[in-house]
Amino acid sequence: MQELAGAYQAFSLYDAEGLRKSGSGLTPSQARVIFTIGGTEGMTCKDIGDITLITKGTLTGVIDRLEEKGLVERWSVEGDGRKTIVALTRRGARIYDREFPRHVEFLKSKFDKLGAGDRKQATELLQKIRGLF
Repeated sequence: MQELAGAYQAFSLYDAEGLRKSGSGLTPSQARVIFTIGGTEGMTCKDIGDITLITKGTLTGVIDRLEEKGLVERWSVEGDGRKTIVALTRRGARIYDREFPRHVEFLKSKFDKLGAGDRKQATELLQKIRGLF
C-alpha cells in the first residue's frame, strides 16, 4: 500500500507542476472539475464529485472559486431544488479547449514510457484494488 500511496503522491505533484507550468491559474481540483464537465452540457454536483473524488464540502468551495473566475455557472434543476447543475461558461469552455489537450500531452509524456502491456496491467491491478474497497 505504501507503493500505491507513493505513486499517487508522485503523480499528484507532477500533475500540479503541469498546471503551474501551463499558466492556466487553475489549482489541481479546479482543473479536475473543468476537465470533467468540459464537453458536456453540465453535470450535477454529485456526478462531478463521484468522478473527481472531491468531497462535497471541498467541491462546493472549488465551484465557488471557479464561478468567481467566470469559468462555470450553476443552476437548480426545475422541480428538484436539491440538484444543482454546473456547466462551463464560454470563458470556461475556452480554458477547457486550450488546457485539457495541453495537460493530457504533459501527462502522456510520462505514461508513454510504459509499454501498452504495462499500462493495461497497471489499469487492471488498480481496478482490482479499487474493487476490494
